[in-house]
Amino acid sequence: MECVFGMVGNGFSLVVADSSAVHSILVHKSNEDKIMILDSHKLMGASGEAGDRAQFTEYVQKNVALYQFRNGIPLTTAATANFTRGELATALRKNPYMVNIILAGYDKETGPSLYYIDYIATLHKVDKAAFGYGSYFSLAMMDRHYRKDMTVEEAVDLADKCIIEIRSRLVVAPPNFVIKIVDKDGAREYAWRESVKDAPVSNI
Repeated sequence: MECVFGMVGNGFSLVVADSSAVHSILVHKSNEDKIMILDSHKLMGASGEAGDRAQFTEYVQKNVALYQFRNGIPLTTAATANFTRGELATALRKNPYMVNIILAGYDKETGPSLYYIDYIATLHKVDKAAFGYGSYFSLAMMDRHYRKDMTVEEAVDLADKCIIEIRSRLVVAPPNFVIKIVDKDGAREYAWRESVKDAPVSNI
């Protein structure tokens, strides 16, 4: 029952993801961070098989860092999106990654942007996007309330409306979500929306 969604506002991009690590009918943990900070001004929200998600997002993160180390300049968000798509397309013919990605970034020249990349290497630049079962409700809410000139506060309020809708309508809804933002000041964690706390680990 994974859910990842994002949107572009006035001078920023926002990505929201559930934080449940699930296998079959078991919830292993409810504080899994599924939004990776690729570099100072890029976020990658991912959904899919846990192993593929972790391996592929780390692979992209390290290659983005390698490019900057070798060339002295960071990849743009568009270049990162195309690199990610290329790697998914190459893997598709060998050993495909079951991972869907929302890539958000901020570039000095072009401002904020958001890219939709699915597991069969489809790439689109969009204003809003969502993956997972929660996408049925989050996309509906964003279609109704989204505006391109939204402030951070308005976008977070809309994200909260999406989270409430997902929690109230999905039979098995993820309880916790993480919200991250990228703007001219960089990529950072903004807030958590938690309704369940993981129990402390016993020393026994």
